[in-house]
Amino acid sequence: MRIKSIMLALVGIAVVAGMAAAGVVGWMVFQPGPYDFAGGTPVELADWRGPSPAGVPAELANADPATKGAYITRMADCAACHTAKGGVPFAGGRPFVLSFGTIYTPNLTPDPETGIGKWSDADFLNAVHRGIAPDGSRYYPAFPYPSFTLLTDEDVLAVKAYLFSLKPVKQANKPNSFIFPYDQRWLMTIWAALFNPDHRFRPVEGQSAEWNRGAYLVEAAEHCGECHTPRNPMQALDQRRKFAGGVAEGWNAYNISTDKVTGIGDWSAEELTTYLSTGHARGHGAASGPMGEAIELSLSSLSKSDIAAIIAYLRSVPAVSSDLPALAGPAPATPQIATIDNPLGQRMFEGNCMSCHSWTGAGAVIPEAQLTGVRAVNDPSAANVVQMILEGTGRSGVPAPYMPSFGRSYSDAEIAAVANYVTARFGSTPSHVTPAEVAHLRQED
Repeated sequence: MRIKSIMLALVGIAVVAGMAAAGVVGWMVFQPGPYDFAGGTPVELADWRGPSPAGVPAELANADPATKGAYITRMADCAACHTAKGGVPFAGGRPFVLSFGTIYTPNLTPDPETGIGKWSDADFLNAVHRGIAPDGSRYYPAFPYPSFTLLTDEDVLAVKAYLFSLKPVKQANKPNSFIFPYDQRWLMTIWAALFNPDHRFRPVEGQSAEWNRGAYLVEAAEHCGECHTPRNPMQALDQRRKFAGGVAEGWNAYNISTDKVTGIGDWSAEELTTYLSTGHARGHGAASGPMGEAIELSLSSLSKSDIAAIIAYLRSVPAVSSDLPALAGPAPATPQIATIDNPLGQRMFEGNCMSCHSWTGAGAVIPEAQLTGVRAVNDPSAANVVQMILEGTGRSGVPAPYMPSFGRSYSDAEIAAVANYVTARFGSTPSHVTPAEVAHLRQED
């Protein structure tokens, strides 16, 4: 009887554990769609009675196909990922360092041997909408096909036509370096079945044409959620915490929901327009890292009506709070530094930072150099502060905020010290970055 009781107890535990596991998986799989929060009735695009939310904006309605294709390609921000640092645009080779290995982006130029020169329209649609390569292998969702699946066939083929107009570049694709079991691409068949809806964008009746255009841009073309929405344990977007913030290439992609403390709820339409168009908004800081690239290569090229549509959509997204503190106030006339016990950080700041950022953090010459009120400086992880010191931001000669890289000039200990000094002095919560953490972030470059 005792053995029977033990066996029954073990069976009961196994059943409960299985049910719990199934519940967790079900919670991750059966979640809201990207814009279900809006309510209303989604309809097939063919049944939509308003202007199409897809394609180019009204300003380009009469443009030639080449101009439209170039615009839609910029709209989808393809160049950012498919261009290695210092490499030929769209020729691939950019590394993305993940916890289980490194993935390299492929060559998108029309070279027939190393690029996509032999791809048919069906091949291209299958890749963009379903994450399936011409040879039948599966792409990892680092390629954002779960968002791109919302793009219309016409827009996807306009991108293909633009890519085929480029000069072919013979550059072999680099193999990924994933560890087992992540190197098993066939597993992506299961992942895609669970997390790729594989349907095109459906406008929402009851919402304006501008809102629907914004939804198409944010959710499909610009795929903002891929960076700004947290991921669940199966690495799918957690739409229940939509736009609450994520991580991209070692940078924190901050909250862009309408939360007024940690999101963009207190940003004016003018501030959002300026930020998305130029990479800087006074009092809110400059775009850096992947966001800086997105603005430089994509958002800054969008029409005024498209920027307005993006803002209209973002301002409709419900507020979701994240675990970041409220921003510290404006730059004080006489900063209090007596309690900051960080002589190395202070020395680094005085010798290298003060000439641009000013002793008060208000910016010595240009407003882009303001440190106070900037989310990165008020982030206790200081990840983005460290990344900006390591990599710099922007490019010299490009009309966007620019800061040189100091990664090769200073040690991990020096960079950690100045990052901690900046957050303690100008932020609301001091950071405690270690040299080891700086070394790890260097590997993300």
